[in-house]
Amino acid sequence: MSKLKSVLKWTLIVYLMGLGILYFFQQKIIFQPKKLPTSHIFQFDHPFEEFFIETKDGERLNAIHFKNKNPKGVILYFHGNRGSLSKWGRITSFFAKKQYDVIVMDYRSYGKSTGSITEENLYEDAQLFYEYTLKKYKENQIIIYGRSLGTGIATKIASTNQPANLILETPYNTLEEVTSHWLPMFPVKNILKYKFTSNEYIKKVTCDITIYHGTDDGVVPYASGRRLFENIQTPKKRMISIEGGTHNDLIEFDEYIETIDQTLNGV
Repeated sequence: MSKLKSVLKWTLIVYLMGLGILYFFQQKIIFQPKKLPTSHIFQFDHPFEEFFIETKDGERLNAIHFKNKNPKGVILYFHGNRGSLSKWGRITSFFAKKQYDVIVMDYRSYGKSTGSITEENLYEDAQLFYEYTLKKYKENQIIIYGRSLGTGIATKIASTNQPANLILETPYNTLEEVTSHWLPMFPVKNILKYKFTSNEYIKKVTCDITIYHGTDDGVVPYASGRRLFENIQTPKKRMISIEGGTHNDLIEFDEYIETIDQTLNGV
């Protein structure tokens, strides 16, 4: 009996330690920025302009604006949870080569951007970039594109504006749902500070919506993306399921390559 009590005691201790780590270090787990020195010089194989936007609370947000002579439109891109513009600039230049201008920002604490992250200031900062885009393009030229973590931000911004198109790559229904999938033993609902309730925001989106999701996604379960799709209210929607696709390789599949041009055109 004493041995059983000892096992239960240590099991409880380990559980509480895990709970504490999840609560106090969740920001470091969710957001994994790569810092860049302010002297860093970006190099991409497509014409671009680097710029900063200052927030209301005095932080500076770094961004890249890829440009074309006669763009088909502009993509406002919200990236995933890892890295910085040195990585995401290379990824988004894929769209610039398709004759779309692209604006991609680094969130607070990423790259050269300053400040610390809250869910609310992520939305506020994203809206600043939407307004920056509106000053340079007509709203019916704006395509909002979100990838992974950025799908929650993209969905929120599309829900309060009128872009031409919303494209979500490997999205989640809610962040809580994904976290609960990976950590079912913890009361995630009660301790998670970041909710990203895309399932609610997407109901308010009125533009065309396209979701890309791989069936073998090991980070955001395909079922979560599917549930998000089912929450879409607008009839102008489609979900492109990529058989065998995982979280970071959809661009390597024919289903993505063969449909992305039509998706960007809102077809």
